[in-house]
Amino acid sequence: NQEEQVKGALLDLKDYLGIPRIPRLIEGFDISNISGKLAVGSMVVFEDGTPKKSRYRRYRVDTQGPDDYAMMREVLRRRYTKLLDSGEDERPDLIVVDGGRGQLNTGLEVLKSLNLTSIPIIGLAKEFEHIFIPDYPSPIILPSNSRALHLLMRVRDEAHRFAVTYHKTLRTKDIQD
Repeated sequence: NQEEQVKGALLDLKDYLGIPRIPRLIEGFDISNISGKLAVGSMVVFEDGTPKKSRYRRYRVDTQGPDDYAMMREVLRRRYTKLLDSGEDERPDLIVVDGGRGQLNTGLEVLKSLNLTSIPIIGLAKEFEHIFIPDYPSPIILPSNSRALHLLMRVRDEAHRFAVTYHKTLRTKDIQD
């Protein structure tokens, strides 16, 4: 059944990624822009493998120019500074950033600067579905039929969809103004 499959995927993720807890709460991030214009970021939230749309967040990015790392840095810093400032207890069990080693390193840098290094973070690079984890030079490559990989791809693809939708909304508004 569906619930058992999700539980299995979450357990597999914990093992594959070597993280301390089953990732019941996952936050996924993506950036969308055209040559740095009208840049936006998105955060999606999956709880027990299911999207929690009420917890999604959109960000208008202030960072100028087509610098994906700086844009990701801004969005992650805003999200986790707010988490700390609000006294919110519920921290994600896993952060997924769309991208490879560079995006992962950007995320690690932000978490370190905010003393949130206890939150596991990974990068998921689209082309070959390579998973980048801290302190490990080579990407992890899961079998293409892996439930864990499919869950990560759903998080990444949903973050991408949410960012692109917001970006299109702003472009349409920009054209009309």
